[in-house]
Amino acid sequence: MTAPEAAAPTRPGAPAPSGVAAAARGGWWGMAGSGVNAVFSFLLVGLITRAVGADGAGAVFTGVALFTILSNTCKLGSDTGLVRFVPRDLAVGDGRSVDALLRTAVLPAAVAGTAAAVPLLMSPTPAIALLPDLPAADAVALVRLFGLFLPAATVGMVLLGATRGYGTVVPFVGVEQIGKPVLRVLIAVPVAFWAPGTLSLASAWLLPALAGSVAAWVCLRRCRAGRAPADPGSGTSGGSVTWREFWGFSAPRAVSSVFDISAVWVGVLLLSALTTAGEAGVYTAIGRVVTACTLVQLAVRLAVAPEISRLLAVDDFAQAQVLHRVSTCWTVLFSWPLFVLVASFPGTVLSVFGPEFGVGAPALVVLCAASMVNVAVGNAQTVLLMAGRSSWHLAVTAAAFGVQLTVGLLAVPVWGVLGAAMSWGAAIVVENLVAAALVRRRLGFTTVDGGYAVALALGVAVTLVLTTTRLLKGDTPSGLAVGMALGLCVFGTSLWRYRTLLGVSELVGVLRRRAA
Repeated sequence: MTAPEAAAPTRPGAPAPSGVAAAARGGWWGMAGSGVNAVFSFLLVGLITRAVGADGAGAVFTGVALFTILSNTCKLGSDTGLVRFVPRDLAVGDGRSVDALLRTAVLPAAVAGTAAAVPLLMSPTPAIALLPDLPAADAVALVRLFGLFLPAATVGMVLLGATRGYGTVVPFVGVEQIGKPVLRVLIAVPVAFWAPGTLSLASAWLLPALAGSVAAWVCLRRCRAGRAPADPGSGTSGGSVTWREFWGFSAPRAVSSVFDISAVWVGVLLLSALTTAGEAGVYTAIGRVVTACTLVQLAVRLAVAPEISRLLAVDDFAQAQVLHRVSTCWTVLFSWPLFVLVASFPGTVLSVFGPEFGVGAPALVVLCAASMVNVAVGNAQTVLLMAGRSSWHLAVTAAAFGVQLTVGLLAVPVWGVLGAAMSWGAAIVVENLVAAALVRRRLGFTTVDGGYAVALALGVAVTLVLTTTRLLKGDTPSGLAVGMALGLCVFGTSLWRYRTLLGVSELVGVLRRRAA
């Protein structure tokens, strides 16, 4: 990232970029990061499962699940608050309240992270409850290791939220989607070969979290230094954000973020506690595959969120609507075929992690089907948050998590991995359909237009091709290869034919301008 890039969207006196163009620019970075993240996340899970087996991998990723839930909880929603309020301050104020915003956001998160780490470090109860299959001493040591890194990781994620508020996704992509995944694999490779074990592999996962926090602080300093000084007479009182206003938005988001991240990892914890660590390891691998398929959606969301906040701050509702429709079209266009591909050949995809992971194929199909609903509604939840409706978002995520926990407690003891997938899938469908209804009926954001219809039709065409290939060739590596080749032909031809209607011309135009 260069300073001018960080400053460009908010330079005083310069015209604001088109919302769609700015989102496209960020989307390219996000897609590049998503690709790297997907590849290296697969490599990491594969390394760990091959080194210590499904049981050992289940123990490591149970610790990762606990750490991820706690670190996202301890952010207290302040990273999303910064994504919303920093661009608003830069758009309608003089940018001077960012210092106060950072103090308001970072200090409580640091205190919360430290407070959450204390019981992990001092009490053996959480470790023994979550990892009953491990010897007590090993379980306690593993959980204490994760607790040691918790405060620094929490603060780092809050700082990355602030960099996104400056109109650039480069620091987030560089740290979260490229830096950490690559560094984890580089550390895990020698560990897996020469010192395999749950503690050593957990350390390989944790050390980049500390490095990422340092990098986030450096990136935020560069974002702030790269922004031109504000004209003392140009500011307005509209840019000032009070403590009450900030936490009035962030507090509901703090709770909903707990539900969001718990939805991803609670299945691992339930399986580890109610069944075996081996099943938790299989479910973790399935979660990696599903998450990899949603990374395109995440890339678009990262770029869209601050742009929607900026557009709504300057009352450009029409452009915000256009941005939502176009970004939803992009998400459907590039994500739906991935889910169809994985759902068509689940056993072959999971065989990458080892022969014992094939039992998770039905669970992977369930989650792919549910995630296609998530993709179809686009970034409805982002619109809710950037419009300031964090309390609505909290209600939606709470209802979905209630569904997931209820189904999980009933289904996991009976069906194991499939039960965990059913519970998460039910939560995904409930959460996204309710959010889409709120965005449409209460905020007036429409999703369906000509481009969306074409993207959906293209997804259906790829589905037919892949389904036919699966019936003819079976769930085999050769079937996967043939399906990918035919699917790419259909996808590429349709993409070129309808490139303007799908908004691809905007994406390509941004890429060409960057190259020039």
